[in-house]
Amino acid sequence: MRIITGTARGARLKAPKGLDTRPTADRVKESLFSILGERVRGARVLDLFAGTGSLGLEALSRGAASAVFVDRATVSVIRENAVHTHLLASAQFLRQDVLTALPRLAAAGEKFDLVFCDPPYETGLWQRVLLALDRFPLLSPEALVVVERGAAEKELPPFSTLVWQRTVRYGRTTQILILESREAEQEA
Repeated sequence: MRIITGTARGARLKAPKGLDTRPTADRVKESLFSILGERVRGARVLDLFAGTGSLGLEALSRGAASAVFVDRATVSVIRENAVHTHLLASAQFLRQDVLTALPRLAAAGEKFDLVFCDPPYETGLWQRVLLALDRFPLLSPEALVVVERGAAEKELPPFSTLVWQRTVRYGRTTQILILESREAEQEA
């Protein structure tokens, strides 16, 4: 697992011990960032269930302005990876439950242009997070939300501020779901 391109290109990332963290495969990450393209540059990123920090650090390496990493268990590993990739200055770390962090970030007035959500598969957490993102004013008008979920997980909850943009399937186990702010859809 490594940073694919940008200022930290080629840097290897440390993974937490054990099998509780499922890092995004490099080929999936490369495809995802090809889809995102220039939308990453200058973005304020929120990396939920951050694990190794791979997605947020890749975004920083590609020119994102800042990243907030939220994970209850792996913040020390993410911080080490941020130091190793020389991206620490643009990173903030929250060691807490994602569903607790979201209302706190909203109360602090935080706004994000790009949100990564990569919870454990088959837990329903991605749906709960999307409902929270739909409810709390955390997204900029042009925000994209990227969810990594299991291939069998298909039910989208009803939203008022999020709109499905596309789904990309990778192999038998992984789907990437991309949603955007309804404001961005209306401007298009």
